[in-house]
Order: sequence, then structure tokens, then C-alpha cells
Amino acid sequence: MQTWEIRNFEKNNYSDVARIYQDGIDSRNATFQKEVPTFEAWDAKYLDACRFVVVEDGTVIGWSALLPFSGMPSYRGVAELSIYIDPSAAGKGIGSALMGHTITESEKAGFWTLQSLIFPENKASIALHKKFGFKTLCVHEKLGEMEGVFRDVALLERRSVIVGK
Repeated sequence: MQTWEIRNFEKNNYSDVARIYQDGIDSRNATFQKEVPTFEAWDAKYLDACRFVVVEDGTVIGWSALLPFSGMPSYRGVAELSIYIDPSAAGKGIGSALMGHTITESEKAGFWTLQSLIFPENKASIALHKKFGFKTLCVHEKLGEMEGVFRDVALLERRSVIVGK
């Protein structure tokens, strides 16, 4: 029996979102970020559309949000996807449910392309994206520096079959 639900993000969810984001930072396999942004910085970074949380027993155990690809109007339907799952919730199907929900809702909001930048070592995230039709476009070699080491970053993309035909 499913004990969790997907909801729209609300500001009062941010402490849990920040906790999960910190887990991603600590893993050294989810982001180049070194610290969790303030709510104000996070709120400014992500688009207002398509911000979701997975809630179980009143606690957020996963979240997703979209970042703008570009400020140019011609790219209004292209966004970068961030999706994070609490490590304690792994294996419950939450990532798949949240990904499916985010894709569906992003298409309703008019997005025709979702992109994700993922460390190649983050095999679980790459597998999740591929399950939902994301294709690896390229691997940017030594794209960013983390603690003195330059890391590769894979660029994955999913084109909608509904929007932007």
C-alpha cells in the first residue's frame, strides 16, 4: 500500500527540501553546490511552474523543480530538471512516481524539452531518466571542479511527444 503522495511544493516544505538537498551535496554525486541555498535563493533559481514534493507522514521525502534553460522567449518550453529523493526512501518507487508526475505536469504547462545534468557516476539517476525516455546527448568532460577534481557531467534530454511537435 502506498503511504505517500505527490503534492505541489509550498514554502513550508522548504526545510525538508533543504535537508534532502544537503544529502545530495553530502553524497558528492548529485550537485556541484557546496551549500544549500536560502529559501529566497532557491525560490529565485527555480521556475514557479512544476515544483513538486513527495510527502509521507507529513515529511517531504522527495522533490522536483524546473530551472529555466534561457530567458529567450523561443526557449520558453525548455527547462532543466532537478529531482532529489531522500536516501532513506530509496527503493519505494518514489523517484519513478515523481518523475512521471513532473513530466506529465511539465507537458501540461507547455514544456517540450526537459534536460538534466548528471554526474556519470550517479547511475541510479541516469537509469531513472532513461526509464522515462531521456537520451544522453553528450558527456561534458571535466566540466566543473569539485574539491580540486574536475568532474564529467552527462547531459540528458527528453523531448515531449505531446508538446512542441
